[in-house]
Amino acid sequence: MCRVVITVLLAAGITGGCASQLQVYDWPINFSQERIELSKQYADEHYGVDSDNIRIVPRMIVLHWTAIGDLAGSFSAFDPVRLPANRSDIAGAGQVNVSVHFLVDRDGTIYQLMPETWMARHAIGLNYVSIGVENVGGVGGNDDLTDAQVAANAKLVRELTTRHESIEYLIGHYESQSFDGHPLWMEKDRTYRTEKTDPGQRFMDAVRTEVADLGLRGAPSAPGTSS
Repeated sequence: MCRVVITVLLAAGITGGCASQLQVYDWPINFSQERIELSKQYADEHYGVDSDNIRIVPRMIVLHWTAIGDLAGSFSAFDPVRLPANRSDIAGAGQVNVSVHFLVDRDGTIYQLMPETWMARHAIGLNYVSIGVENVGGVGGNDDLTDAQVAANAKLVRELTTRHESIEYLIGHYESQSFDGHPLWMEKDRTYRTEKTDPGQRFMDAVRTEVADLGLRGAPSAPGTSS
């Protein structure tokens, strides 16, 4: 496994203080030509997007938890090209495996799994406009994400909004269906919905507090956020 460290200098926040470094380790999942073709098929069937590539212009960041307790297991969930047998809940909506752009370990280490301007399958209705960030943890639906993950997510959100001025929203996966009917919502299949609780409101509140100065919008119906 090859891990390339990408070091990004982050400017000091509006409250002052020293600049910090964000390290992102490159750990690519298998994104073969077959996976690209399956992703294009998914975009065509679910979004009506017929394209010769899977490039996106990100408008939001969606935070998740993996519901898996360790880094290796979490990575293994995203690496296969096709959905595994245990994902029969969404298999009817396409065979391309779930994927995500970034994976954050429990100690706050950040890994990039795929290019952030390629479409990942991680949030129904919003894949074509979003960057996904998964956090190791949340087994059994229990909110056990760490302070180190809060800090890492906040730094990553700050960096991504610097690199992509098109990003306007920061949401948790559990808030994603609040966009149903919103101009950014692209799902054509009215029956394709799943209930999510990740990564929990406590975690989202903590990350949002850290990046409040960015003025990012929340989900349209999320309490305490702007839409």
